[in-house]
Amino acid sequence: MIITSNVVRLLAALPVVGATAVASKPFDVKGLSLREVGARNTLEWRIWLEKDGEPISFWHDIPLYPDPEDKSIIHYYTEIPRWTDGKIETKRDEPLNPIFHDEKNDLPRFVYSVWPHKTYPFNYGSIPQTWEDKNHDHPFTGYPGDNDPVDIFDISELPPSYIGQVKKVKVLGALAMIDDEATDWKVIAIDVEDPVASKVESVEDLDKYRPGVRQQMYDWFIYYKVVKGDGTNTILGEDYQNATFAQQVLSESHDYWLDLMKGKSKPGKIVRNQTSNARFCSTYIPKEETTEAFKLPSESEILPAAEKPEEYSRWYYLDPENNWEQIQV
Repeated sequence: MIITSNVVRLLAALPVVGATAVASKPFDVKGLSLREVGARNTLEWRIWLEKDGEPISFWHDIPLYPDPEDKSIIHYYTEIPRWTDGKIETKRDEPLNPIFHDEKNDLPRFVYSVWPHKTYPFNYGSIPQTWEDKNHDHPFTGYPGDNDPVDIFDISELPPSYIGQVKKVKVLGALAMIDDEATDWKVIAIDVEDPVASKVESVEDLDKYRPGVRQQMYDWFIYYKVVKGDGTNTILGEDYQNATFAQQVLSESHDYWLDLMKGKSKPGKIVRNQTSNARFCSTYIPKEETTEAFKLPSESEILPAAEKPEEYSRWYYLDPENNWEQIQV
């Protein structure tokens, strides 16, 4: 347990409430920066989120809702910018949950490009202060959560995000994907600054203002693992769930996250350090102490990116039986 002052001890004695209820002022993304260390496309590379120059947690310190009274608008942070293919994720088992390059067989993971999509066709990331609880079977899917924050894909036409960028988006719906016998929700959203954001409230509205986007994004999730040998993905209901349902999923996953932070759920290897809610006394640490306490690099040290394997610079084409061929691009 990290207790740093008598003030924190007093706060810890107060009733525990939701994280969004204790914020003294709106979360200001203008005070955020990134601390990046290492070479991209390597397993040693990390990015930490900073607030006022001090490291905080992407997962636990960004509020889910910019305005707690409006559940249609949420925050998310970008892990994989549009038109990139590195499998970038949130590190669950390291202090303050930095962004890192996921691995398989001790090698960085990338995603194959399946025609007509060259790499990820959208900005992809995680929704803070949510958790797909592995200890509960979701009532809609019948499967437990995948132990991660809820995933999101942002179909905005604004310039692509950058890794670690915190954005404000409108929820349009969700896909109930099943991955390795676990529930893996994919929320579809649009940046509030997108020119059509004020006109779309659902995935059906996209058919009018962005014809073809709805189906193409759905198809990407179905087929993107075929080339690596995993076959097509399973999406329950074979369609998007609507915006109201998606908001309910996020509300439930936020409650699961609150239980995680309060110690009511088994965290497993999840590291829960956070800097924004002193009432969660077993996980709280002032952000001014995080660098020293967790022995983090004191500043960015960015190295040249490593080259990725050539096989990920090609398009792969599927025939009607989902067999594939490739060409050099």
